[in-house]
Amino acid sequence: MTLPSAPAPAPAPALAPTPAPAPASVPPLALRARATGGSPVRDILAVTARPEVINFAGGLPAPELFDREGVAAAFRHVLEETPGRALQYATTEGEPALRERLARRTAARGLPTDADDLLVTTGSQQALSLLATALLDPGDTVLVEDPCYLAALQVFGLAGARVVAVPGDADGPDPEALADLVVRERPKLLYTVPTFQNPTGRTLPAERRAALASVAARHGLWIVEDDPYGELRYEGERVPWIAAHPDAADRTVLLGSFSKVMAPGLRLGWLRAPAELRRACAVAKQAADLHTPTVNQLAAARYLAVSDLDAHVARVAAVYRERRDAMLAGLPRALPEGSVWNRPEGGMFLWARLPETYDTGALLSRVVQEDVAYVPGAPFHAGPPDRSTLRLCFVTQTPEEIGEGLRRLGRGLRGAA
Repeated sequence: MTLPSAPAPAPAPALAPTPAPAPASVPPLALRARATGGSPVRDILAVTARPEVINFAGGLPAPELFDREGVAAAFRHVLEETPGRALQYATTEGEPALRERLARRTAARGLPTDADDLLVTTGSQQALSLLATALLDPGDTVLVEDPCYLAALQVFGLAGARVVAVPGDADGPDPEALADLVVRERPKLLYTVPTFQNPTGRTLPAERRAALASVAARHGLWIVEDDPYGELRYEGERVPWIAAHPDAADRTVLLGSFSKVMAPGLRLGWLRAPAELRRACAVAKQAADLHTPTVNQLAAARYLAVSDLDAHVARVAAVYRERRDAMLAGLPRALPEGSVWNRPEGGMFLWARLPETYDTGALLSRVVQEDVAYVPGAPFHAGPPDRSTLRLCFVTQTPEEIGEGLRRLGRGLRGAA
């Protein structure tokens, strides 16, 4: 006899799936990264990249003036003759052949320099970053010109420094105001572009440079002297570096670059500094990129050995002088009545101030509609901004393009009046 089967148990009710926990948020960016904005110039260039725009905003050397054949020949030589060395790691301080030739060029311009006094950097912009790493702790005070090179303000901001503008005049920072600030603020350094400054194009006279060096000597202060434009002189006499002044010999860092005289794409710069600070910058560079690209350094050394860089710079300066003059000739018709501007003796930039009722930042979008661009002056100020100012770069376009660009600028500004 077969017993009946026990009834099958009722199926258990299906359980709702347990929701996966939400992923935790990642830690935030560093405060310095959150607090430091991008470059207004880079932002403007991104907006005005259309080929029909005549762009007075960028600080771009004229590409048609690059010595393409000379640079290409230098690269061919090092890749054919010393490929193993050119494609290999190098020392952090820089290739000896390049440092030796840089030292000779520096000494020939009145500042005795040995190869060991120099550190090759990936553009002079890296030199600023290395100095900030070596010299600045968060909260330290840095003194700057007013207005000041934008990317320097970025570097000091990322370092967590407190940036204070030194009052000045058409000749640059005022020495008495500098002395007062040094006593009151106890800064680590003064940053200056004394020759054909970015953004104003002004040049500090020899007497002003000596006075700044004297303040640094009396009160204890580093001077960072940035000189990317000094060889682009169109008129007047060369003014010696602050670093050549006896009072500043042990406390001035001189920065140089091939970007404006050879090619910015090489990303080759250098700093000349006292030994202890130079070694600290070398350690910072080891952590940043180990060394500047070997092949670029060797190609630059080869170029200096077989080409006449001074003759090339003279040819470039002659063209840039014509372009500066074209801009100066067109400004009276382009800018509104009551505007003022300077006449730089060299460099790449011209600084203008419109009547007080004009805000060049607010007006930029209207002007860009006319297919022309400039850089508003406000971001260059570490202190209260002068919103009626603007920077114009005159080296990238031909005189004819400059004339057309200024006509467009005039239309844009008149439409905003």
